[in-house]
Amino acid sequence: QVQLVESGGGLVQPGGSLRLSCAASGSIFSIYTMGWYRQAPGKQRELVAAITRGGSTNYLDSVKGRFTISRDPAKNTVYLQMNSLKSDDTAVYYCNADHPSYSGLTFWGQGTQVTVSS
Repeated sequence: QVQLVESGGGLVQPGGSLRLSCAASGSIFSIYTMGWYRQAPGKQRELVAAITRGGSTNYLDSVKGRFTISRDPAKNTVYLQMNSLKSDDTAVYYCNADHPSYSGLTFWGQGTQVTVSS
């Protein structure tokens, strides 16, 4: 069982920055693909950014150049640095750990609210 705990959400003005953190319960980065998803009211959950165990990253087109996913294995923590935030980025952000070899072996954090508003 993997436990994920997000932090760092909040209210920010358009153009501002936030850094989300996701602390994992163990040393899982060598196995799991780590991802950040988001879900806005009335919309489906979507993948924002992911980093594989090998360190490859991919991003949602609308956040490329603004968001950066990274990880610190020493702290068992994955981050999402969000810059130049827009109102469309408002959503609940979820951390995810997904096993690349076993379909369905995936874990979620509880989510953290990000609100971009003036």
